[in-house]
Amino acid sequence: MNQTYMKEKPILPLLLSMALPMVISMMVNSLYNIVDSYFVAQISEEAMTALSLVYPIQNFITSVGVGFGIGINAAISFFLGAQDQKKADAAATQGLFLSVIHGIVLTVVTIAVIPLFLQIFTKDVTVIQMGNAYSRIAFGFSIVISLEITWEKIFQAVGRMRVSMICGCIFNIVLDPLLIFGIGPFPKMEIEGAALATGLGQVVTLVLYLAFYFTRPLPVKIHKSCHVDRAMAGRLYAVGIPATLNMALPSLLITALNGILSAYSQVYVVVLGIYYKLQTFLYLPANGIIQGMRPLIGYNYGAGETKRVHRLFADTLYLSLGIMLFGTVYCQLFPDSLIALFSSNPETIQAGGMALRIISLGFLVSSVSITSSGALEGLGKGTPSLLISLCRYTIIIIPAAFILSRIFGASGVWYAFGITEFATAVIAYMTYRRATIKN
Repeated sequence: MNQTYMKEKPILPLLLSMALPMVISMMVNSLYNIVDSYFVAQISEEAMTALSLVYPIQNFITSVGVGFGIGINAAISFFLGAQDQKKADAAATQGLFLSVIHGIVLTVVTIAVIPLFLQIFTKDVTVIQMGNAYSRIAFGFSIVISLEITWEKIFQAVGRMRVSMICGCIFNIVLDPLLIFGIGPFPKMEIEGAALATGLGQVVTLVLYLAFYFTRPLPVKIHKSCHVDRAMAGRLYAVGIPATLNMALPSLLITALNGILSAYSQVYVVVLGIYYKLQTFLYLPANGIIQGMRPLIGYNYGAGETKRVHRLFADTLYLSLGIMLFGTVYCQLFPDSLIALFSSNPETIQAGGMALRIISLGFLVSSVSITSSGALEGLGKGTPSLLISLCRYTIIIIPAAFILSRIFGASGVWYAFGITEFATAVIAYMTYRRATIKN
């Protein structure tokens, strides 16, 4: 199949055609995250607290899948751009094999560590029991998650952006209330129902990817036998490991911030959990645009089309800015109503509304960081991309949150978000320019 349209079509229409299916998919996924949390919040505030505490581990599982998938995506796109079909096939085949290994390891490790992890942050027996119940089911689908995400990245690498996770997300949204509240013939499973609905939705998505692969051939082929080539595996991990750390760093950040906030009140832990659910409605669609950009940048970089690479970066940045502008305005005008979706506690609503107003001041400038990081991953430059994420999620924000919380109380944590975004934006753009200056 001829992929030369990636370097021949006008850039903005091409980017939109690649990105819009992913943006729609991410919007549906964002809606699912919000709906899932909304239903869990109807069980009790303890259930919402359990979900907030489990989130970092759950995010880590997804991060390993997405991060390694980005490595696969970058390799396939580059080799297709360089007209090397054999290596493109090898990247896809080895990527799938290694993803299965990742899923097995993640299943065993995460289920084993979650009881101790929960006890670090709360002594509430109900919260711990709910967190363990949710995790045993949700983490049991780790292999499915790894394979689903790998197939998603393979499809994206060859420009098949319209095949996405939408059906699985819609399935989740429909199944959530049925299993949580026991509607009709379904058993009342409460928080375990939320976990099972999520897992079954991921199974549906994986089955759809497999069906599309076997009925509509891709420009890359998956071989039945897999001989792991060290050079190819090294290339996948060279981008995949930094990308995984990029994705996993929010889990570390949330864990650290939960530790700081829990010293003041469990209310702030709930607020942080709610914020990270709400922010997916902005950052996932922005990530959808970046996912559309990534294979285009990789292909054009492999084909030596340097000017198109820089233009793709600029257009992606402008589109991300538009999404973040919408988020900033909405969070400034209606913060309390957003928090009220997940809690009826007046103290939580008041604290959460103030947090959203402060944190959202950094949304716009964060576009520079996320676009630069995504572009560098598309170019196969995982280490510079990791530097940007380290600044956003550890090096700057954790010390800033700790120091400012000692001055302003829990509000100091919210101020740390904006300060970090402004500082990281400068570093991110300089890192992108330095990494591409020779091009």
